[in-house]
Amino acid sequence: MSTLEIIKTGPLALLEDLGRPGLAHMGVTRSGAADRRSHTLANRLVANPNDRATIEVMFGGFSARVHGDDVAIAVTGADANPSVNGVPFGTNSIHYAHDGQVISLGSPNSGLRSYLAVRGGIEVAPVLGSRSYDVMSAIGPQPLQAGDVLQVGDPTDDFPELDQAPVAAIEDDVLELMVVPGPRDDWFLDPDILIRTNWQVTNRTDRVGMRLIGMPLEYRWPDRQLPSEGATRGAIQVPPNGFPVILGPDHPVTGGYPVIGVVTDEDIDKVAQIRPGQTVRLHWSRPRRRFEG
Repeated sequence: MSTLEIIKTGPLALLEDLGRPGLAHMGVTRSGAADRRSHTLANRLVANPNDRATIEVMFGGFSARVHGDDVAIAVTGADANPSVNGVPFGTNSIHYAHDGQVISLGSPNSGLRSYLAVRGGIEVAPVLGSRSYDVMSAIGPQPLQAGDVLQVGDPTDDFPELDQAPVAAIEDDVLELMVVPGPRDDWFLDPDILIRTNWQVTNRTDRVGMRLIGMPLEYRWPDRQLPSEGATRGAIQVPPNGFPVILGPDHPVTGGYPVIGVVTDEDIDKVAQIRPGQTVRLHWSRPRRRFEG
């Protein structure tokens, strides 16, 4: 049996898997890894099923000591210069750590979230079928703290097949995102402001939502209120101040602000790696219907 003893967590370190789908009728959002592709790749590198829990580390500063048997590990997502006992190993590659050695993640040069996978996964009690922590509802295993000891689960009969995955570096310049228009784009005088503006990500950004600032959008009917509707990850809500909010994995299940568009599923994982202060450009994924009236 192997365990990881948490030494440092950095700004935030959470256990995440692919979330708890199908519970919105109970007021529980899916949650799960903010960057699903990086989470899945980390598990694939160490021959875990996709639903095994990884450690989501925001902006590095994380370290953990291995106790017991050797462990196979992989770090994906933001390149946090991972190392074992001070010896660096490559992001998006498999590495082995021995009893007493310390796994460390530094501050990434680009991107925001890194994913540490251990062969066998992190074994904690699931809550409502998932080992993910939801920062909005506080459902799931609590955020990691120094002194926590995590048990490594039993590996499957599969073995790692790749030494390294060829993954492009995370963009640290202007990020481009594709957006499906609607369903409430007709609530705005000029919806195309959304795609004409260079939006800047504010520091009021977390797993619930990413807040943007730029040229504000104006409601077509300022005194009209929209009844609460179901919300989804990637939905772009626009509150009365006109500044969009892109909903993240821990979003509320309903919302009353009009949704001008939804980030495509293909691009939504990119949002998890956008830093405060970075510039975002949005583009319609298909022609937007024109409002008459």
